[in-house]
Amino acid sequence: MKKTSMEELGRISPKEFKKSNKAPICLVLDNIRSLQNVGSIFRTADAFRITKIYLCGITGQPPNREIEKTALGATESVEHNYFETTLAAVKALKDENYKIISIEQANTSTSLENFKIDSESKYAFVFGNEVFGVEDEIVRISDEIVEIPQFGTKHSLNVSISAGIVIWDYYSKNNLNLFFNPS
Repeated sequence: MKKTSMEELGRISPKEFKKSNKAPICLVLDNIRSLQNVGSIFRTADAFRITKIYLCGITGQPPNREIEKTALGATESVEHNYFETTLAAVKALKDENYKIISIEQANTSTSLENFKIDSESKYAFVFGNEVFGVEDEIVRISDEIVEIPQFGTKHSLNVSISAGIVIWDYYSKNNLNLFFNPS
């Protein structure tokens, strides 16, 4: 067994990333307090070639040293926009025909394993504040509410972990090469 070297990984440059095809996914960060979580989400978005991140409300914005500690340069590759309110971001995404999916625990939520992906649709996944979750108003206007099943004593996951799980679930329900040619 030999670990793959950096050269063997064949990673693309930030410039190539910007020109490459992206998955038809946007991430909406609804008032995320932790700058390290924001950075981690940027890095995950880079790994999966996400179209864009929408930073809303109190969510930190690049350039920021605390975000960069976990983003490791992904703020240079992943496109991002800031909106004063999450509602404004969601309205803009609806105007671009994105399906708005709030990741939240609610009485009408769909468990992640039962969430059906339409490969012809674009998705905006909304991730909420570490304490209060996704704003109630955003939950009400979402096209669907999806819940990540949990079986322990805690009733929430770290927001950056949730983002990774949801993105991987999306990819696992589609052909991983459906959106881009990795070569």
